[in-house]
Amino acid sequence: MSDARLRPFHLAIPVAELDATGRFYTETLGCDVGRTAERWLDLDFFGHQVTLHVVDEADSVRTNVVDGDAVPARHFGVILSPADWHTLAQKLESEGADFLIKPRTRFAGEPGEQSTLFVRDPSGNALEFKSFADDKQIFATS
Repeated sequence: MSDARLRPFHLAIPVAELDATGRFYTETLGCDVGRTAERWLDLDFFGHQVTLHVVDEADSVRTNVVDGDAVPARHFGVILSPADWHTLAQKLESEGADFLIKPRTRFAGEPGEQSTLFVRDPSGNALEFKSFADDKQIFATS
């Protein structure tokens, strides 16, 4: 990858209850809140992006709808520079990757606009690679 500086990681975890879990991260651990929705919450976890996704116990697939996509509630990844994200997306496409979510722009024209894609590793772990044109948008609220 061309951008040698340390980049923030991204981790998403399923939670049963957003309010109490969010309070633990914000009040106990001191995390700031980024974007929120009814069923998910972005946190500034010591400079990294952690997203809490509400899942129902009956939901065996454990996904949450985000901007029209069925996002796996448990996934991790990294926030790449725009150039590195495009290079990776092109490489995965040229190698015929089986995307969970094809490369696309999410939240177009809104706070937190980002390029994103999802793939699974050979063991079935969901990975998200994302990029922001402006890193200040990683934790944008409005």
